[in-house]
Amino acid sequence: MPVRILYGYSRTGMELRLKLNVLADAAKYDASCASSGSRRSGNDRGLGSTDRMGICHSYTPDGRCVSLLKILLTNHCIYDCQYCVNRSSNDTPRARFSVAEVVWLTLEFYRRNYIEGLFLSSGIIQSPDYTMEQLVAVARTLRVEHGYNGYVHLKAIAGASDALVAEAGRWADRLSANIELPTQTDLLKLAPEKSFDSVRHTMTGIADRAKEAKAERRRSEHAPPFAPAGQSTQMIVGATPTPDAVILDTASRLYGEHRLRRVYYSAYSPIPNADDRLPPVAPPLLREHRLYQADWLLRFYGFKVTELTTASEPNLPTDIDPKLAWALRHRGRFPVDLNRAPKEMLLRVPGIGARNVDRILVMRRLRKIRLDDLARLRVSVRNARPFVVTDDPNPHALRLDADDLPQRLSPRDRQLDLFATVQSARTGEV
Repeated sequence: MPVRILYGYSRTGMELRLKLNVLADAAKYDASCASSGSRRSGNDRGLGSTDRMGICHSYTPDGRCVSLLKILLTNHCIYDCQYCVNRSSNDTPRARFSVAEVVWLTLEFYRRNYIEGLFLSSGIIQSPDYTMEQLVAVARTLRVEHGYNGYVHLKAIAGASDALVAEAGRWADRLSANIELPTQTDLLKLAPEKSFDSVRHTMTGIADRAKEAKAERRRSEHAPPFAPAGQSTQMIVGATPTPDAVILDTASRLYGEHRLRRVYYSAYSPIPNADDRLPPVAPPLLREHRLYQADWLLRFYGFKVTELTTASEPNLPTDIDPKLAWALRHRGRFPVDLNRAPKEMLLRVPGIGARNVDRILVMRRLRKIRLDDLARLRVSVRNARPFVVTDDPNPHALRLDADDLPQRLSPRDRQLDLFATVQSARTGEV
């Protein structure tokens, strides 16, 4: 059997392959792996590059982003989080990479054009500080010893020292400290060894250091960057009965207080030998999709959590998107005159996205907006038409007071069938 020498370690190719199978599969549950936002440029002395447009991604059959070389350093863990397949009490195959092995794999995969970057997370071994030291060592070795300029995303281990997290941000393009569950009560129930305060302390340190680094870069272009692609986090959806209103409220506070680039929502996936407190089946993937839509409305459309959910309906509807649901609850604010309404109201028209709102604002300075202009902009005319007034007659407009309006504006069956098919594939019902 062939033997490879990995920076002082003798390993058979089969052993490394088995490790890769275990630790790549274990990493699939972490959704916070997008790579956009980094601006680390290449040069003639190093290897690789990444630009502001991000790098290539691949996706699993259930739609999750699994771009880059996405692996765990190890799936051994001292914690016993009940929702995690790698919890200490679970009987699952275990493996651990050395720092040198992760470096070798990253470089070899990159040279073969399989990847353009690395997403590295880990179970907690020995202590948060020890684990963070190992992750930092991988990134530092890639950057310093191999001149690697490609994308690197490191998991920021909650509870690790501020100095280690600061060094991680020096070598990584993005850091992510996962909040895991939306409330401290949920964590106490399923992951009592973790706490909101510890995760948010780590997030605060990353945000503060990133702000300082930007100020230093303004004073000197030679100042080192700090996690230029920002930080992200992940929340598991459906492991507890916590409603969407609370999930979105937690996300909104994280965006405001810690300047997160993204919050990722991951539908709970049932695991072997699960605790009785966990649901036996996964929540519908459509719920995860609606949360992403609502998240977008919070960040880019000026909505508030209290507008997207109500006290009587704390969960987002699954049959229609949250923007359309809001419009139907506030029919008295429509129709909106596309030639006169302010930007804030245009952003609330179903079927019209933020970019097209900006285009409409530019276009109407030159001439009146007509219905066929929306079609040219590739606006969803079917959804927008009942809620707008244009400069031409709209004989096909639906009456806003029609009882069947929600049904007539619901997504086409083909879109819902797609989610149903994926959900069936996840549960083995196909």
